[in-house]
Amino acid sequence: MAQSKSFSGRDMGIDLGTANTLVYVRGKGVVLNEPSVVAVNAVDGGVLSVGSEAKETIGRTPSNIVAIRPLRDGVIADFEIAERMLRHFIKKVAGNRRFSRPRVVVCVPSGITGVERRAVIEAATQAGARQVHLIEEPMAAAIGAGLPVSEPTGCMVVDVGGGTTEVAVISLGGIVTARSVRTAGDAMDTAITSYVKKHYALAIGERTAEEIKMSIGSASPTASWTAAGLSALAKQLEKNDGLEDVGGDPEETQGLLPPDRFTIRGRDQVSGLPKTLELTADEVRHALTEPVDAIVMAVRQTLDETPPELAGDIMDRGIVLTGGGALLRGLDVRLSKELDIPVLVADEPLDCVAVGTGRCVENFASLRTVLDAQPGRLLGTGRL
Repeated sequence: MAQSKSFSGRDMGIDLGTANTLVYVRGKGVVLNEPSVVAVNAVDGGVLSVGSEAKETIGRTPSNIVAIRPLRDGVIADFEIAERMLRHFIKKVAGNRRFSRPRVVVCVPSGITGVERRAVIEAATQAGARQVHLIEEPMAAAIGAGLPVSEPTGCMVVDVGGGTTEVAVISLGGIVTARSVRTAGDAMDTAITSYVKKHYALAIGERTAEEIKMSIGSASPTASWTAAGLSALAKQLEKNDGLEDVGGDPEETQGLLPPDRFTIRGRDQVSGLPKTLELTADEVRHALTEPVDAIVMAVRQTLDETPPELAGDIMDRGIVLTGGGALLRGLDVRLSKELDIPVLVADEPLDCVAVGTGRCVENFASLRTVLDAQPGRLLGTGRL
């Protein structure tokens, strides 16, 4: 805890995600990356565990314990639990000093409503923040990916998170046009769960669906693992206690053929007994068709509303993919084929939003203009 106390009073950037919460501390970088899950005692409402420990209980709790994800579709669904979770993470990073009240920059989806913005600000304030500033996720992702957001040239970023996919065209330090669709990683997990239930009458949990997606999920049949994608996937699987045989030297695994089968265990809905079966990569790709199509459509519609000069810049520079969903094998290939535009995956897609938020904390004065913006240029939101 001594190390945590050394962070006391330091400003923080928080990527408050549907799936994971990352905390960036000024001068230290990303110091916390844990699932946005809270395990609660249903009898007295007490918090039993938060983060990684709580995620282990999903689908395995007795009747008196409930594992809650306080954020849904990128916004706070359970205010009280979200405030407790934020308080736990801030305390874990800042320590127990009495006067530790940091200035906090929090990421929010570009399609967030005024009520939802106030809920985030109030939750962070109640959790111990001295000041709370908000930054839109696509802007933070672009900054974290190293895009020249302050220059008079068009940059396009597609941030595929857990609850929302944020698509934005950025120029001169502002978002020119954007679209937020509530179809992302969670929707992919749900699509896999529904497919297995419909075709095999097998009930599986959300953790199993997530492992299927990360191990054999794809958006294009011709895709192969890239070095960056394989390295990030191996880290994520290791963090989630997933497959242990995915890894190795990224330089040696460039273009490695992915596994094409995955063994799953669940409950047979006909007999009610445990059952094991194998899913193929083709089946999972078919299951993911609807959410992937929704993401492609969001990008296409955003490009359709982009000014011609900026569209030309995007043709030259390409589109940058960030977020955990960017690790879906072949998503970049699928987008590039559909749009006839180069698509690149950021070097560290999982951390881009947190790093971008952290850079706002580090360079607060120079990046102050991108914070707390509430533009009215959002094209639309999708609740698919």
